[in-house]
Amino acid sequence: MNTVRRSLANGVVQAFLVVVGLVWMTPLAGLFLSSLRSAEDTAEGGWWTVFTSPGRLSFDNYAALLDNSGITRAFWNTVLISVPTTVLVVVVAALAGYAFAWLDFPGRDAVFLVVVALLVVPVQIGLLPVAKLFGQLGLFGTIPGVVLFHVAYGLPFAVFLLRNYFAEMPKEMLEAARMDGGSEWRIFTRLVLPVGRPAIASLAIFQFLWVWNDMLVALLFADSSAQPLTVELQSQIRQFGSNIDVLAPGAFLSLIVPLVVFFAFQRHFVQGVMAGSVK
Repeated sequence: MNTVRRSLANGVVQAFLVVVGLVWMTPLAGLFLSSLRSAEDTAEGGWWTVFTSPGRLSFDNYAALLDNSGITRAFWNTVLISVPTTVLVVVVAALAGYAFAWLDFPGRDAVFLVVVALLVVPVQIGLLPVAKLFGQLGLFGTIPGVVLFHVAYGLPFAVFLLRNYFAEMPKEMLEAARMDGGSEWRIFTRLVLPVGRPAIASLAIFQFLWVWNDMLVALLFADSSAQPLTVELQSQIRQFGSNIDVLAPGAFLSLIVPLVVFFAFQRHFVQGVMAGSVK
């Protein structure tokens, strides 16, 4: 009897998860189908009408997208902003997290408290002062300026996350490595980084998604030659409004890349999320 009840309960849970998944995927499917329709078909009815005439779908909109210099330039700008930012945040945070967790140096706890305090500083507060500073340094309106801003505001959370994860590692493991003659750099690269891979992967996913989808910082700090895809799509909506044959594939491209990144690293992401509960 208990086996039957568990089977029914599992069946209900699985059915519920399937329904949730279908509901979650519906906007994505609608956007993809809209990106395959012509502007005339879109004006005649919603994307669900494609099931009555699927033969009218084509990839012509994506060909037009490749001919849109603004969209393609913005896409590569987004890559040039998101990838270096993610790499810099992960590398610096991993080094700082290890130092705060296992190295003794003067003022360690005080500096870490400052890092934690920076978590409560809203991004909006630093926009104008940093914009003025970047203007004096010649970084305002450039891709390096956008990258530096994201790195600066991404580091406090990243350092806090990795420091707490590294601190949970068994002390005896690191002491044994030191007794065997391992240097701090060797311990960090050969021991701490492999063990901390789930947390690092989770941090990389969060950081990449946040920067890829950002529009506020890029809207202020990037000029027309450095603006990412989010700003370019918003600009084209404001200027043209009805060019859905370009905007739909552009929006789908902006959406599908983070999804691919997430599903590619979802195993590490789940391990990172569950790590704190199993220690």
